[in-house]
Amino acid sequence: MYGLSLSFGLKLLLLIVLFLLIIFLFNYIMSKTLKADRRKLFSDFHINEKHKMIDWTLRIITMVCLLLIFPFNMDETKSYWFLQPWIILSLFLFVSEIVRAVMERKYAENPNAYKLTLSQLIFVIIMAFTLFKTDFWGLL
Repeated sequence: MYGLSLSFGLKLLLLIVLFLLIIFLFNYIMSKTLKADRRKLFSDFHINEKHKMIDWTLRIITMVCLLLIFPFNMDETKSYWFLQPWIILSLFLFVSEIVRAVMERKYAENPNAYKLTLSQLIFVIIMAFTLFKTDFWGLL
């Protein structure tokens, strides 16, 4: 009756696995190409104490912003796109990776470390953009 279509959950799982696999392969290839060390996924690695202080300052500012925008998001009649939590979190991730690249450029032992960080950031932005523009690659 419904054919051979996959359920939404299976399609979402397939999309997430495919997305992560593509990013992993890109990171692996770029780290080998640039001869830069790969960071562990979800690592809290800081270049130095200055980077750690800046990163934690950004995290605290992000959390305060998320708490402050909460009342604005309660009113469904007035919805501001720039006050959406996913916009704030995306901005935090972007700024955080830019700060990491700058710190790697100035202080890292490997001169190619910042290139890896910037290439990863650009690739993830391109991947996310293509996901949304192609309706999640037609999977959802």
